[in-house]
Amino acid sequence: MFDLKTKVLVVDDMLTMRKIISKILKEIGFTDITEVPDGKIAFEKLSNSEPKFGLIVSDWNMPNMTGLELLEEVRDDVDLKGTPFLMVTAEAEQHQVAEAVRAGVDNYVIKPFDTKTLRAKLEAVHKKYLNKKAG
Repeated sequence: MFDLKTKVLVVDDMLTMRKIISKILKEIGFTDITEVPDGKIAFEKLSNSEPKFGLIVSDWNMPNMTGLELLEEVRDDVDLKGTPFLMVTAEAEQHQVAEAVRAGVDNYVIKPFDTKTLRAKLEAVHKKYLNKKAG
C-alpha cells in the first residue's frame, strides 16, 4: 500500500463525491488529501505543488477538463507522467475503459464503491507503480 503520508489529489466536480472519496481515504489512513472540482484546476495544482502529489484519484466526467483529458495531460508532462492515477467513473462501458488504459490509467473504480473496493484498487495501483519503478 502507498505510504499513508502520500499527497493525494481528489478530483471530482461533485462536492459530495469528493467528500465521500476523501472520507474513505481517511478511513484507509491517508492524511494529506487535497480536493479540487475539475481537471483544469487539478493540473494547475499538480504542476505547482511541492512536494509533488503521489496519487491522483479522479472522476471521469467533469466540466472544463475531463478525467481522461487530465490523465492525458499528466502522462504527457515530463515531471508528472509517473504519478499513479486511479480513475473513478460511473461508466462501465468497455470502450471507455480501453480508452483510459490506452491513455495510461493505472486502474479504475466504478461508482458506487465502498472502502474495501477502493482499498483493493489502490493496492493494485501501488503494486503496478512499484513494478514500473523496478522495471
